[in-house]
Amino acid sequence: MIINLSETNSLVGEWLSEIRNVEIQQDRMRFRRNMERLGEVAAYEISKTLDYVEKEVTTPMGIANCRVLKAQPVLATILRAGLALHQGLLHYFDKADHAFISAYRKHNHDGSFDISLEYVSSPSIEGQVLILSDPMLATGSSLVKTIEHLEEIGKPSHIHLVVAIACTVGIEYVLRNTKSNITIWAGDIDDELTAKGYIVPGLGDAGDLAFGNKLQQ
Repeated sequence: MIINLSETNSLVGEWLSEIRNVEIQQDRMRFRRNMERLGEVAAYEISKTLDYVEKEVTTPMGIANCRVLKAQPVLATILRAGLALHQGLLHYFDKADHAFISAYRKHNHDGSFDISLEYVSSPSIEGQVLILSDPMLATGSSLVKTIEHLEEIGKPSHIHLVVAIACTVGIEYVLRNTKSNITIWAGDIDDELTAKGYIVPGLGDAGDLAFGNKLQQ
């Protein structure tokens, strides 16, 4: 299933306009906060799909019957670009366990790139709902490799993939190359991907915009 959060009128469109804007996005704090906001909206929408149980809660005036999460999801993100989006999810799922993955494009001299995955820290995800965040779903290669590696640790019952901007090519690649039950939540979806694997119009490099330019290796 694919959910484009921009298909209905909401503040998501306002935040995405700032995230994409080449002038406004130079304000790193504002860029990160808008990413957090997207994560918060996605967390709220995902919460509607989860399982709940009845719980009696004692108030100063009596007993209230409340509905609470049956189990917390596991929040996972790809370093470093996904941290702000991950933080927004954490604001809502504040009791969740966390997984962190270092996956990045290792560029070759001919312009091609390989996906390098060097670090994974994860709790048990067997039978758990996994929410994986990464700002950009471009080619889909890094996300597929990340999911494959996480599935070696445990098989989630469902994966919710949260991205700010997705490309149709990347969406198709992820759905075609993963076996898990996946729902993709995208702030918006663009159709064009350059030969170097960048989304157009996209927003640029989310990691650099959030945390500063990195040295090229």
